[in-house]
Amino acid sequence: MKTLLLAPKGFEIFEFSALFDVLAWADDLGYDTKVVTCGCEKQVLSSFGVLLTVDRIVDGINVDEYDALAIPGGFEEYGFYEDGYSSSFLDMIRAFHDQDKIIATVCTGALPLGKSGILAGKKATTYYLNEGCRQMELAAFGADVVNEPVVVDGNIITSYCPGTAIEVAFKLLEMLTGPEKMNNVKIAMGF
Repeated sequence: MKTLLLAPKGFEIFEFSALFDVLAWADDLGYDTKVVTCGCEKQVLSSFGVLLTVDRIVDGINVDEYDALAIPGGFEEYGFYEDGYSSSFLDMIRAFHDQDKIIATVCTGALPLGKSGILAGKKATTYYLNEGCRQMELAAFGADVVNEPVVVDGNIITSYCPGTAIEVAFKLLEMLTGPEKMNNVKIAMGF
């Protein structure tokens, strides 16, 4: 199994790391959960200045090669929506959705899903603080916003803050490998 982990400019490093780490642990335990990082450019600057060199560039990704898509949230002031709302990212999100593949997001990572149109009429959540302004944005895209930490609707996982990143990562792993293997990884990681 292979997951494409998007890294939009201004991504939240903790959210990215949780997604990457859980899947890497599972792969190390022999569960074949490869992670491929991807951005609009080869080097992507995170919200707090960590420079990441990604494995692949968005243009040229063949969705058929992947089983899941994962997207961390990020900060507007660091350019998150420049990449997150780019036609390349939105087209990729739609392609994963059209093939009924798993899509997992943390925090504001749900907003590009909303912008792509795939959350219309689906239960979802996003960052809930600051008087719920991001949740209102998500609702404006047609999502049925639920103010809960993690929301799963079919094959789509969304969450409402960075603190949920590890829970999203384990839910993604469970959907890819099943509950027994996910629990084995939790135990191995000390959860």
